[in-house]
Amino acid sequence: MEKKQSGLPANFIDSTVVPGDVVLDLSSMTNQTIKLGGGLRQGCDSISATKAGTFRFLKPNKYWVESSQKRYVPCVEDTVLGIVVDSKADNFLIDIKGPALAFLPVLAFEGGTRRNIPKFEVGTLLYLRVVKANFGMNPELSCTDASGKAAEFGPLRDGYMFETSTGLSRKLLSLPTCPVLEAIGMKLSFEIAVSLNGRFGYDF
Repeated sequence: MEKKQSGLPANFIDSTVVPGDVVLDLSSMTNQTIKLGGGLRQGCDSISATKAGTFRFLKPNKYWVESSQKRYVPCVEDTVLGIVVDSKADNFLIDIKGPALAFLPVLAFEGGTRRNIPKFEVGTLLYLRVVKANFGMNPELSCTDASGKAAEFGPLRDGYMFETSTGLSRKLLSLPTCPVLEAIGMKLSFEIAVSLNGRFGYDF
């Protein structure tokens, strides 16, 4: 059985929580760095749920409240599929199914400079990473990983894109691998890009 971290209320992990539930006591988690995902808010010395759902923990230090919803709430380090809706001098405006459009700086690419700014048409589908998600502000995106490398991020030029709930997206990304994807993989060779904002693209 998985050993719980000190200060972690074992009765909350993988259990249903509602807004206002205190799920973490920070006073007993000194010298620990944690990452908060969607549905959580930090108080003085505690972490509380802000929406109803299932409280999740991912090693080594990430916590979030998982729920199935159509509207995506951006969180830092989420991977998303965004659609270009406009371009400005310094940014691309991206639809990520959130409460507001996100922006992608024209230099937020591996080796990005003013001399090699990419050009994307309206409607281009991009695989992106959320780097800033402050309340009341437009989320900021990037086409690089934390080390500044392109990795898997960038435009998806072929295949098809479908929209679903955020809950199903998380299930497709969970381990062990979704049995539906395993069954398809036994019959067909395909590539799939699943994002946390309720979109997935695939190509055979």
